[in-house]
Amino acid sequence: MLALVAGLLLFLGAHSLAIALPEKRAALISQWGEQKWKALVGIVSIAGFVLLVWGYGQARMEPVWLWQSPVWTRHLAALLMLPSMILLVATYVPGTHIKARIGHPMLLATKIWALAHLFANGTLADLLLFGSFLGWAVLGFIIHRRRDRAAGTTYPAVSASRDAIAVVVGLVLYGAFAGKLHVLLMGVSPFGT
Repeated sequence: MLALVAGLLLFLGAHSLAIALPEKRAALISQWGEQKWKALVGIVSIAGFVLLVWGYGQARMEPVWLWQSPVWTRHLAALLMLPSMILLVATYVPGTHIKARIGHPMLLATKIWALAHLFANGTLADLLLFGSFLGWAVLGFIIHRRRDRAAGTTYPAVSASRDAIAVVVGLVLYGAFAGKLHVLLMGVSPFGT
């Protein structure tokens, strides 16, 4: 469990500097240069990700159950993952109405992903992993939206075709995960089959 906690601290910590310390982050980027900064954050993030994946895998070997989720929560989680995948893709498709409306679709996607997995999983490791990501995404979304409003930042929408691209690619990604990737990567079918 220690590896999972350390991984979460490193991964979410590296991704929290823009949320918690934007001025300090900007000063460090100015001092070190953007490439060195990205390299450092990337290395810390990768190390954190490896630790949290390994730690979560280890914790799943001897689970500490906090609650037993009913079978139907797997189907609820699978359903919630559909908008989560579309929002994730909309993060990377410039000019969508989705991003114009939401501002930070990746953070909303992360909230939905984490909440969906909390519904369907009831171990201490699940609570640590998905609960940490949920708390981080909620806080990040609130802070970024406040900063956007204070700065008058908007995200212009270009055309509905951009949204169509996000939806189609999101559906394909969802299909890939629901059909094969979740089983290959996690060893668990989202539909319990």
